[in-house]
Amino acid sequence: MKHQIEIFTAGCPVCNPVVQLVKDTACENCEITVYDLSVQCESKICVRKMKEYGVKRLPAIAVNGELIGCCKNIEITKEDLIKAGIGSS
Repeated sequence: MKHQIEIFTAGCPVCNPVVQLVKDTACENCEITVYDLSVQCESKICVRKMKEYGVKRLPAIAVNGELIGCCKNIEITKEDLIKAGIGSS
């Protein structure tokens, strides 16, 4: 069975090693698509998929149409910022 792997990246020094790690780990049955959200794509499919999968941080990886566990439900919220002391004098 072929695995469809989609990597969402910002094309930065933090994301690039993750892209390489996926490529090094993938097998011949893996099809890899990299979406660099810093430049987006002409068709905007990268943005549509980012929203569809619920990508909240980068890099993020989806396998067969689903974000993998380490990429799910991690987002910065206003509450997190307030807890960290941001906005208080």
